[in-house]
Amino acid sequence: MKLLLWIVVLSLRSPAGSCGSAGVVFTKHPSNQTVSQGNEVRLGCAVEGVTEPEITWMKDGEKLYSTDQVFLTLGEQHWETSHSVKSVQQQDAGQYWCEVEFHGLTFSSERAWITVEGVPHFTQEPQDVAMFAGTPFNLTCAAIGPPEPVEVLWWLGGVQEGEPRPSPSILHVPGVNSSIKFYCEAKNARGVSVSRTGTAHIKELPEAPVSLQIVGMVDNNVTLSWKPGVTGHSELSTCIVQVSRRSTRRWDLPQREVQVPPYLHTLTGLRSHANYSTRVSCVNEVGASPFSPWLHFHTPEAVPSAAPRNLTFDLSEQQLFLKWAELQVDELQGRLLAYKVQWTVGGEAQEPLLFKENSAHLSGGGRFFNASFQVAACTAVGCGPWSSPVLLLPPSAQVRVPRSHMWVGLLLGLLVATIVGLLLAVVAQRRGKEMQFGSAFKSPGAETSVSFTAARSFNRNVTDLQESTLDGLCINDELKNKLKDVLISERRLTLGHMLGKGEFGSVREAFLKTEDSSVQKVAVKVLKSDITSSGDIEQCLKEAAYMKDFHHPNVIQLIGVSLHRRPGQRLPIPMVVLPFMKHGDLHTFLLLSRLGDEPFDLSLHTLVRFMLDISQGMEYLSSKNIIHRDLAARNCMLNEDMTVCVADFGLSKKIYSGDYYRQGSVSKLPVKWIALESLADNVYTTQSDVWAFGVTMWEIMTRGQTPYPGVENSEIYEFLIKGERLKKPADCRDDIYEIMHSCWSPVPKCRPSFQQLVGQLEALWVSLLPASPQKEPLFYVNLEGDNGEHGEGARAQGPEEAAAASNWGVPWQRQVEHEEKDWLIGSGAAFAIGGDYRYITGPCGVSEEEAGGRWPTDTLQEEARDEDDDDVVINV
Repeated sequence: MKLLLWIVVLSLRSPAGSCGSAGVVFTKHPSNQTVSQGNEVRLGCAVEGVTEPEITWMKDGEKLYSTDQVFLTLGEQHWETSHSVKSVQQQDAGQYWCEVEFHGLTFSSERAWITVEGVPHFTQEPQDVAMFAGTPFNLTCAAIGPPEPVEVLWWLGGVQEGEPRPSPSILHVPGVNSSIKFYCEAKNARGVSVSRTGTAHIKELPEAPVSLQIVGMVDNNVTLSWKPGVTGHSELSTCIVQVSRRSTRRWDLPQREVQVPPYLHTLTGLRSHANYSTRVSCVNEVGASPFSPWLHFHTPEAVPSAAPRNLTFDLSEQQLFLKWAELQVDELQGRLLAYKVQWTVGGEAQEPLLFKENSAHLSGGGRFFNASFQVAACTAVGCGPWSSPVLLLPPSAQVRVPRSHMWVGLLLGLLVATIVGLLLAVVAQRRGKEMQFGSAFKSPGAETSVSFTAARSFNRNVTDLQESTLDGLCINDELKNKLKDVLISERRLTLGHMLGKGEFGSVREAFLKTEDSSVQKVAVKVLKSDITSSGDIEQCLKEAAYMKDFHHPNVIQLIGVSLHRRPGQRLPIPMVVLPFMKHGDLHTFLLLSRLGDEPFDLSLHTLVRFMLDISQGMEYLSSKNIIHRDLAARNCMLNEDMTVCVADFGLSKKIYSGDYYRQGSVSKLPVKWIALESLADNVYTTQSDVWAFGVTMWEIMTRGQTPYPGVENSEIYEFLIKGERLKKPADCRDDIYEIMHSCWSPVPKCRPSFQQLVGQLEALWVSLLPASPQKEPLFYVNLEGDNGEHGEGARAQGPEEAAAASNWGVPWQRQVEHEEKDWLIGSGAAFAIGGDYRYITGPCGVSEEEAGGRWPTDTLQEEARDEDDDDVVINV
């Protein structure tokens, strides 16, 4: 039985030296070769017994994909193949063999080694070191052949150190007093190799920090950022922040020690409406650097923290004189605009009064008998707490009378009160409870006029400011007609505290009184008051007119436009009324998730949802032939339900000024978000918005980091034209980075459309949803009907279409990477002088035959023509 088994085994094994089975025989095997670096080497392999075999060359267990392979026919079933390397390098050394697949089996030839001999190559080169003066240190250098042996010779400060020694070599340096350079030489029988040149640095004090600036100011909390100066060849451990408050005298606050990096610190507990100065010094092993220059800043205003005290009055039949104590500067917390006085008679609140001084002189004092008064101080942000109520009693009620005659005084008092009450009732009925200032409060004779300023005049004899209308502006009739139904009366708006402030204006919280007398919380964008031409107003109103037609859950919608009339000025200030976004802009929200006082985690599912919201909003805008030109995280707003809305369609470029670069007299541009062709030719299309969307995806994945760290705005074009792009963020999945990377193709037509981006991100977002027991296909249906505006940004999509959209590749990166690099180098001059990419044949670098399996050439060209015809640029 054992003999029978041995016969079966021997029949299945290949004969010695043939390496074959079932008729497959290797008649030639690759042979071991030793070759000098730079020379050519060729390996051969022949197989017999199979028709048209698939012969594969292997190296160290991996398939070789090379064009330097030749196949020859030696007979009907006899084949030979060879693999050659024209210029052998060290990386070509290894074990080689060939394999043949036949009837599901793999047959391998004998192994052969290629040994490459040449000058030594370094496995460890000497690295830079930093130490204190006179401190010993070691340097290491290692190199290998073949051929062996390899010897190492050290050079320190241009002087040879000792004799050659075997590799690896460690050089002990007893210490130096100044910086010195060094390198090593490795020598074998083939020649000499020289390592990189390293430097031994002496640790010293760091230089003063630079670029100290304010990156955030919320209430009384100010966030500082700075960049370290030259570190002195020693890692910085901490930075010292000094703060002083400047008023009538200088108050130095306790300095704060901050662990670095990051180079950020938030100053808390500052006073409102106060002047501060701050500076920073950083510390390494040697000591502290000099301080940076002082940075001066002013904290925003707030409502007063205290109520006016000591409210007193002097009341007679003819007049009322009120007086109260002024608030201290620290209590006021802003610039005093007015004192607000509210009063009630018989429990019924009267119209409040405003005064610029801490006193009030009112005529007709009898009107105020038995009235209750309170006062509060007001700043631009709002009014502070009310003072304790003071009841104004008639003078007769304040006179002490003998107890024996008290009943007489009581009867007289009741009689007087009854008469006064009747008189007040008659006057109130005649005037309809309307409280007027001016002639209604004038006393007989030469009585002094009322010494206060009211927020709104209720005197019919005093002409109020005439409300601004569109007819009073020098704008075209078409724009007037578009804005007529969204014009809001200024009287319906009550401005609150400031939400943000920029170079060209501010954003304020406000309350809008609607038609049904309810109150809606809104945000109002107010341009600065230095408007001198109607052209500025018209440009602002044009942007509002564009926003009027937007109806999409991911695009911010215009509520209305109001015109603020200014005393003594011909032109009003335009105010754009928008929905109030609870969570603010997306960029600040992302920053707070990392750097806020209470950082919080954002899941990948949430981040992809942000990207999907933005892409859906941009798809809607592109369907409306609108080009945003300023898409970035700072221009996307977060609603209460965490839905992202695309905002700031050109208007924001005149309100907020961060991340812009001014080129001569040209308007400011967000160069770090601008596409390559827009930087070169000032051409903007929907595809340039796709580029900006890719940068916005990068912002989201980095939680609000600034793009291209370390690259100046003026260097961005040179950086991009070399083929450089934003690096993959940490913890970013490859498929997400592939999507954002596809948006940065130098060829606009090779970038995905927003429709394709929605499909990819939709599929990715669905894949991140928690697993459910039964997963059904998702279909997106337009619930608004055929004519609904919301339907324009959505569409019915089945699972096959979603899969097709998610499988949309990155053609310029995958299929045509080498061809496009050649095109990019050749067209660099065309970009610089304003070349037009639309006249370059085959911008994706793919021939018609190669593209046949992906998209029809005619369709691609037709889509390109449609995009060129439909794109509209909004110039602000």
